[in-house]
Amino acid sequence: MQKNTPPRSTIRLTRRGRIALVVTGAVVVGTAVAVPLLTLVPEEDVRPMTLVIPEGWRASQVYAAVDKALALPAGSTKKSLAKAALKLPNDAEGNPEGYLFPATYPLQEKTTPEKLLALMVDTANEKFNGAPIAAGAQRNAMNVYQAVTIASIVQAEADTRADMGKVARVIFNRLERGMPLQMDSTINYALNRSTLRTTADDARIDSPYNSYQRMGLPPTPIDNPGEEAVRAAINPPPGDWLYFVTVRPGDTRFTADYGEHQRNVAEFNAQRKTAGGQAAG
Repeated sequence: MQKNTPPRSTIRLTRRGRIALVVTGAVVVGTAVAVPLLTLVPEEDVRPMTLVIPEGWRASQVYAAVDKALALPAGSTKKSLAKAALKLPNDAEGNPEGYLFPATYPLQEKTTPEKLLALMVDTANEKFNGAPIAAGAQRNAMNVYQAVTIASIVQAEADTRADMGKVARVIFNRLERGMPLQMDSTINYALNRSTLRTTADDARIDSPYNSYQRMGLPPTPIDNPGEEAVRAAINPPPGDWLYFVTVRPGDTRFTADYGEHQRNVAEFNAQRKTAGGQAAG
């Protein structure tokens, strides 16, 4: 979906300025001579040709990016939802979270927020409703919207792409055992933040996205996942894991033993404390 780069057959103005030819006077051996000089004259930023939506962005981040890319007042894209006529699943109840598919989208002179959002949703439907993902969701006794919701948690929680399948398996194992998911990413979504630390007070907030207190999946996806996260959600590897923690970047530990998990969490906390001390120093 990337827009091809136009041929460089003509000189184009740069985004930071333009070259203008001006005539000034110069004195040479006492004689006034008109000579052309090249000077840099600032000009306004040129509208970008594409908009990149990264994997894992929330809808609020997408709206802000569209506003900026189309040079619109803040909040314009979110307000346009009412007239965008997005083709969303019934379960979404008009909320496009999870279906603003991460990709590179072309921006043209007549691009509007409604058209851009519709293109993102249409792309998501094309990706999600195809045979592999739809069949995979059915194989796991869920619908596509539920699979996308799980994928959004996987996208937010997995430290690396290699961990995505294991995170998905933890989610399935907890759901099958009637355990709350207890995912910090859902708390972060409820509080509109991103952090590694969740406090006891955070875990008591009254929100349908509080997966510490509420059973099952959150009511909607918590971000817009990419294809790898969705594939992990419909085809996780076998395993009995119930807990995981990323002790340090690249070192996520999965276990079915709560005592082992507590030791991993203690090591994670010690690492953070050490890192904090080094930063303060």
